Amino acid sequence: MDKDLTSAALIKYLSTNNLIGIKGGTSRPAFLDIWMVSVGSRIFARSWGMSNRSWFTEFVGQGVGQLKFGTQIIDVKGLPLRDEKMNGLVSLAYKAKYTQEENIPYVNEITELKYNDFTMEFFTL
Repeated sequence: MDKDLTSAALIKYLSTNNLIGIKGGTSRPAFLDIWMVSVGSRIFARSWGMSNRSWFTEFVGQGVGQLKFGTQIIDVKGLPLRDEKMNGLVSLAYKAKYTQEENIPYVNEITELKYNDFTMEFFTL
């Protein structure tokens, strides 16, 4: 499938769905459902648990993984986001997307500055 079409389909999915499946690296057996946002045509996620063994650390170590949205599974490259201005926009995207009352405590936490170091940007392969 064309990378631009895949990215457009993923961004469209993100606009109407709160969870997306992710597998970091090449050896994880199952997808984990996480929050993910887009800013323009760019795609991001933050590691909620900030643990030493997570989808995030697998992307840091291996640089690749997969995303599952709907019935589609795509291979992606993931790079930690180090741009503070873009990190601010990612925080705003989380706040704009996850507005349900039950999500407010979580979105307030995941948009704290400490999560900037656990923000990943994804690129379709």
